[in-house]
Amino acid sequence: MKVLAALSGGVDSAVAAAFAVEAGHEVTAVHMALSSNKAQSRCSSRGCCTIEDGTDAARAAAMLGIPFYVWDLAGEFTDTVVDDFVSEYAAGRTPNPCIRCNEFVKFQELLERGLALGFDAVCTGHYAQLLSGPNGPELHRSVDKLKDQSYVLAVMGRENLNHVMFPLGHMASKAEVRQAAADRGLTVSNKPDSYDICFIPDGDTAGFLSRKLGTKPGNIVSYEGEVLGEHQGYFAYTVGQRKGLNLGRPAPDGRPRYVLETRPETNEVVVGPAELLTVDRIQTEDLVWLAEDDHAALVDGEWGTEVAIQVRAHGEPVAARIKRVGNGLEVKITGEERPGTVGMRAIAAGQSLVVYQESRVLGQSTIAKAWRERV
Repeated sequence: MKVLAALSGGVDSAVAAAFAVEAGHEVTAVHMALSSNKAQSRCSSRGCCTIEDGTDAARAAAMLGIPFYVWDLAGEFTDTVVDDFVSEYAAGRTPNPCIRCNEFVKFQELLERGLALGFDAVCTGHYAQLLSGPNGPELHRSVDKLKDQSYVLAVMGRENLNHVMFPLGHMASKAEVRQAAADRGLTVSNKPDSYDICFIPDGDTAGFLSRKLGTKPGNIVSYEGEVLGEHQGYFAYTVGQRKGLNLGRPAPDGRPRYVLETRPETNEVVVGPAELLTVDRIQTEDLVWLAEDDHAALVDGEWGTEVAIQVRAHGEPVAARIKRVGNGLEVKITGEERPGTVGMRAIAAGQSLVVYQESRVLGQSTIAKAWRERV
C-alpha cells in the first residue's frame, strides 16, 4: 500500500512510520507545519508544532530512508482550530481543540490531500486500534489504557476508518514505544511528550483569551441570584472551576464554591456548592456515529441498551443509555462517576461526548447542555 505517514517530530509518529515501513508499505512522510509563529521553539514552548519538531521529523524520515515533505497548514489550523477555540469560549462553551484539530486538520486536510495524491492510507502515531469487525473496520481503545486516544479520534467518521493506520494501538506502554525507537536508532527516543494546548505554549488559557477577547467586567452570582463579586470576562471561567474566583468571603456554610455555568447573554458567572455540579441528563448535537451495524445501543426516539460514555480525554467512562434526537443524542446517565451519586460532575457545553461499548467506539457528539433530573 502507498502510505502517507504524518510525522509530528515526536517519538510516537516516528515509531508508527517505522512500523509501516517494516510492514512493507511504500511510505512517504509529511510534517504539518501548524504554527504561524516562526520563532516558536522547544526552549520556550511546551506544546507541539515547534521548529524543533519539524527538524526532528525530517531527521526521523532520513533515518527511515523515506521521502519527506512539509505542508504549511498554519492558515487552516488558525481558521478551524484557534479561531473556533476563541469563538466557542466567547459563546460560553468549553471546546477541546485537539478534537477539532483531529477532525479538520489531521483527518480532513491530511487525509483528503493524501487520497487525492494517490495514497491508500494515512499513518499516525495515535494510540488506538483498528480491528476488523463483521461490517468492516472498528475503532477501539488502545491496549495501553493510559495513553489511549480513541476519545479524540471518534470524530473522524466511519468513512475514514478504511484509510487510516494506527500502528501503536497494540503497544503495551510508552516505554515499549521508546525502546522501539531506540532499537531503530531514532534520535527522538527520549524526547519528552508534548502537553498543554499547542497554540498556548505558556499554558495560560485565561490570559490567551483575554488577549483575544479583551476584558468584559461582569458579576459573579450565586445560583440563587445574589451578587458575590466581579469578573473581567466570563470566558475565562469554565464549569467545575474552583480556583481564581476571588470572592473574598466564603459561603454561609463555609464550603467552597464552584463555577456552575457561564451566561454570555447576561455576562454572569454562576457559582454554587459542589453537589450542584453533578448532572444525570445530557443533550448533544452534531452526532458522528461509527457503528451503523449496532441497532441496539442507538434507537430513534427510544432508549437503547446500556453503553459507556466519556466526556474528557482521560476521564473515566460511566454507564448510560442514549437515544437519537434530531442530529444529536439525549443521554440518561445510569452509572456513578463518584460512589454514592448517580451522574457525572462538571459537564460543560462544548465538550465532546464519546460513546463506547466495552473497548469499541460507537460514536461522538458535542454537548449542548446538561442538567440534573434526579432529586
